[in-house]
Amino acid sequence: MKKAMLVFTKVPKVGEVKTRLTEARGGILTPEEANSLYESFILDVIDVCLSIDEADLYICYNREGDRSYFESILAGVSNPQKIAEVFPDQGDHFNERIQYATDYILKNGQEDRLADAILIIGGDLPCLQPHTIRQAFAKMETLSNSEAGQKAACRKLEVNNSMLGACLVEGACQEGGYSLVGFTCTTPVDFQDMFYNLDGITALDMLVNKAEAKQIPLAFLEMVPDVDIPVDLASIMPLLRALVTAAKSDPTLMIPRRTIACLEEIGLQSVTLPAIRESV
Repeated sequence: MKKAMLVFTKVPKVGEVKTRLTEARGGILTPEEANSLYESFILDVIDVCLSIDEADLYICYNREGDRSYFESILAGVSNPQKIAEVFPDQGDHFNERIQYATDYILKNGQEDRLADAILIIGGDLPCLQPHTIRQAFAKMETLSNSEAGQKAACRKLEVNNSMLGACLVEGACQEGGYSLVGFTCTTPVDFQDMFYNLDGITALDMLVNKAEAKQIPLAFLEMVPDVDIPVDLASIMPLLRALVTAAKSDPTLMIPRRTIACLEEIGLQSVTLPAIRESV
């Protein structure tokens, strides 16, 4: 099974990324600080992806973004030459844009496809670790080869002398969303109404609904938090500190150094309210 990782992101631009973290939207950061933090997220996530040798890395960015600037910051990641391709999205809204990016790689299973299976990864997951990505692909292999995966496949496709079955893997994030989602090119799933729908269904529920409707075997990954609002930022800061300490005894962990450095430069600390003693 030929595997692809797809980082789906925006090109960092002051005033257009992570705006819910800014003071103008009730947050705590300036637009410049939010932009710097988002840029750190993206580059740390890409470094994690580049540590995975068994899958190719593709990066899809918003077509309105500054391609030249994006390429300039990507030059600073580890082994930028390992990036398979960087391409702009297409579509009028998020559902269409992520569908385009997926189709660009899987091409509905046609012979000119770039991969047999894809793992879509958000650009704002600073705590993402290599073992989560490897686990996602391992689960896809298992489910694809299962009886349920073979039965749910939307087309017959032979890969490495065996039929490629259907599967879904997902890692949750906060507020009913997901941080990672993966599937094969024979999986009957699309992004119609996934993120924006009129019924108020969460993205995670929508994904599960699609899996149940088509009887697609689904695997669950550990939660990987994203960062959209101030409480998300406050929640990941203790996790980042824990990663630094844990990495001293576990060399498989990757420390998001850019994110940590950016937070230190901004001068943020995560605190909690002290417990109130009840009077007897």
